[in-house]
Amino acid sequence: MAGCLWPCVTGGATTADGGLFRSKARGPAELVRHARDLLAFVAENHEACGGKREHKMADLTKSIREMKSILYGNGEAEPVDEACSQLTKEFFQENTSTLHLLIVCLPYMDLETQKDVTQVTANLLRQKVDYRMVASDYLEENQDLLDVLMSGYDNMDIAIHYSSILRDCIRHQVAARYVLESQHMKKFFHYIQYPDFNIASDAFKTFKELLTRHRSTAAEFFSKNYDWVRFFIGDHQRIESEYNNLRSTILCSTLGL
Repeated sequence: MAGCLWPCVTGGATTADGGLFRSKARGPAELVRHARDLLAFVAENHEACGGKREHKMADLTKSIREMKSILYGNGEAEPVDEACSQLTKEFFQENTSTLHLLIVCLPYMDLETQKDVTQVTANLLRQKVDYRMVASDYLEENQDLLDVLMSGYDNMDIAIHYSSILRDCIRHQVAARYVLESQHMKKFFHYIQYPDFNIASDAFKTFKELLTRHRSTAAEFFSKNYDWVRFFIGDHQRIESEYNNLRSTILCSTLGL
């Protein structure tokens, strides 16, 4: 489409005689609003069956992929700063729930769409609008999002995706401070003992990020919880050592060594 500054987003409509024509391309802000409406529908009807829900989910998958294309480029065109800024501004618009809905609806998406969501949120959480990290303001006003993400470790199907988004959130000091001061911190002791080593290691990766990303916030946490943190780290190292020994034993047995 001539003159388009970003990957164009178009919707289709059907004429009375069954023909198709292209509607006006959605700009970045309109695309976010459209996705928000779809997410609201999915959140309210996630247990429903039928063609309408399937159509909405397909449309949502397409919208998320189009947001990814705007933020990362599409192989033919590089991202455009103005388009990224518009998308980010609408995504973190005050008194909206786009990120919350995206997180809540993540379990109902297919694996590829879940991966797209983690990439989209990772990019948006790093974007600046008018030289400001608007995501920080949003997270400060919507700290319940962090509770939802932390609870993801209790669901092995989405734990890796939720923890990835959580680590991107705690790049912002306001989010890291909230998690460090919350009741969630001591739950990490249980998470690193999960039978699934990938999830256990991922939980420790998040824990380490919390203690190293923001020095002043981490120092305050250390001063209040030093003995517990030292015990936690030592226990993780013990579990990791036991896992590596077990893996080596299984490998040797398989190879007949």
